[in-house]
Amino acid sequence: MPQTLTPAQAWRILRDGNQRFVEGASVHPNQDSARRHELVASQNPVCVIFGCSDSRLAAEIIFDLGLGDAFVVRSAGHVIDEAVLGSLEYAIDPLNVPLIVVLGHDSCGAVTASVEAYETGNMPSGFVRDLVERIMPSVLTAQRNGVTDVDGTVVEHAKQAGARLIETSQTIATAVEEGRTAVLSVCYHLREGKAELVSQIGEI
Repeated sequence: MPQTLTPAQAWRILRDGNQRFVEGASVHPNQDSARRHELVASQNPVCVIFGCSDSRLAAEIIFDLGLGDAFVVRSAGHVIDEAVLGSLEYAIDPLNVPLIVVLGHDSCGAVTASVEAYETGNMPSGFVRDLVERIMPSVLTAQRNGVTDVDGTVVEHAKQAGARLIETSQTIATAVEEGRTAVLSVCYHLREGKAELVSQIGEI
């Protein structure tokens, strides 16, 4: 069985990869035919990234990762539902992934819609309404803290999502308590390409 990294080691891989991306020095690792063949029988990702579906937020690219390196779960506004929780729990057990990264970003459309709904009192139609309803607690917390802009609310929402994973999933909470994984909330800056750590639960 492949050796499992510590949360700190996994975070260093992501930090180093993002720094290469920022500097325009990406090495695009683990993207050749040999890697494809290596992964046929099994996978051993170094992290699970739970991020927004936004097309500008391609996790493997911004962290300079390759095939098999990241178990990626995405939803608009990184909204948590049962399918997301099931996917994340699968990454923790049986895959034993040592790090969960909640990945938000500047100018998030889902968060923008939620802030606008708060300000106007007008909820969007269709299933976008469901997204807004799930993001609204983060908007309310941000407003209580004096944060009214979208990007500031994105940071709050990423923090709240990380905390929510621990509160909702016993599997994730136990893995963090035992030091087998950590939950990091990270915000990506579109212009600079930088992924900034904004909160953490567990040791890295």
